Amino acid sequence: MRITLIRHTSVDVPKGTCYGWSDVPVRSTFTEEAAITKEKLSGNSFDIVYSSPLSRALLLAEYCGYAEPAIDDRLKEMNMGDWEMRRFDEIKDRNLQKWYDNYLTQPTTNGESFQQFYNRVVSFLEELRDKPYDNVAIFAHGGVLLCAGIYAGLFSMEDCFNHLTPYGGIMNVEI
Repeated sequence: MRITLIRHTSVDVPKGTCYGWSDVPVRSTFTEEAAITKEKLSGNSFDIVYSSPLSRALLLAEYCGYAEPAIDDRLKEMNMGDWEMRRFDEIKDRNLQKWYDNYLTQPTTNGESFQQFYNRVVSFLEELRDKPYDNVAIFAHGGVLLCAGIYAGLFSMEDCFNHLTPYGGIMNVEI
């Protein structure tokens, strides 16, 4: 199965802000960014299109011509828990340093660790793999694309952040 993963366009939040599950606005450059993504997707024919339920992914799916994608909560970004919509440099939480030291297994306060996030995305991909599709599109988030790349064997979990797809970018995997 070929999966085309599309990261949402850039968001209108201050740099360094945790916004995983928060439904944040896209930047004023959305139309220009989305047009580039739409052009890159032209000529593709998908058996099904999925999206995260968060508006930044849904807006791009709609702009690209997929107004009614299948929605799955497992395609949300990493849950940052109590840190949502707070800047990292303003977080006063003893777990922050623990998370910096070991984000793979240390969850954010009332959120998830990267391993938990990965397991959530993998549960979606495992279920998808058993469906009768050849060509699938998924509109989601940078972290979801990283998890899919790890699952597909493109890179390791420890090295994944060196492979972050840019806003509006596309990554293809085979599963």
